[in-house]
Amino acid sequence: MPPLLRYSLLLTFLGHSFYLQGQISSSAVGARAVSVGGAAVALTDVWSLSNNPAGMAALEHLEVGAYAHNRFSIEELTTVGLLAVYPLTKLGAVGIDVQRFGGDLYNEQRLGIGLAHQLGVVRLGLKADVLQVRVKEWGSRKAVALSMGIQSEVIPGLTFGAHIYNLNQAKLAEFEDERVPTVMKIGLGFQAATKVLLVLEAEKELEHPVAVKGGIEYRLLPALGLRTGFNSGTRAGTAGVDVRFKQFQVAYALGAQNQLGMSNYLSVGYQLKKEPQP
Repeated sequence: MPPLLRYSLLLTFLGHSFYLQGQISSSAVGARAVSVGGAAVALTDVWSLSNNPAGMAALEHLEVGAYAHNRFSIEELTTVGLLAVYPLTKLGAVGIDVQRFGGDLYNEQRLGIGLAHQLGVVRLGLKADVLQVRVKEWGSRKAVALSMGIQSEVIPGLTFGAHIYNLNQAKLAEFEDERVPTVMKIGLGFQAATKVLLVLEAEKELEHPVAVKGGIEYRLLPALGLRTGFNSGTRAGTAGVDVRFKQFQVAYALGAQNQLGMSNYLSVGYQLKKEPQP
């Protein structure tokens, strides 16, 4: 099958059957999030910048990350990105990320800036994404999507999280009033034991049914973690592993979709201890 036809058919199949629209619909970022089914709204790590910016407020040191996600062994369905989060002594945390999805025929690009602050037991986060969608020979469109999130430790070990992506319903084109998808997420993270974390999340895109996501993370060793999860929206099962050494964390996730096949996700994080400030 010619690459153009194959790519067009696959994008159509993804868009109509599994409620995915490239990366512009705020897909989970980071192999940790992907391996627990995408249920990341209550997690606190460097990848929170994209998954729920409120989680950045829990970070204590400068952290940077890079990731690559390939779907179904098709080059044109690859996402790559970089991000960094810097905690500020009094103002919370600030983060910036860049992301690219697609190939020469169709691609999406994103530049995002996020802010987070902790007020007592509540963490609040805001983010603005400048989005560009480009289709070869059709040109490109730009839009700005605003997002906000909240996290709170309800009781020790139980964290609540909520996030709304594109709350301003940014418009991409006048034709058929094409807009960036607005996605709402709500979920819980429960530290069931010292080594066991359970996560559960519900996701609602305005024009599609609710998707339920969940997973479990088990730290076999301080330097080795195992994860598995599910996502009813994509009808996929997920699994993953991470290895920590010194200030690095390397994580890998695998997704299996019955009709389309396997997806691979690799992310690398690095924590740079911040110098004490006067």
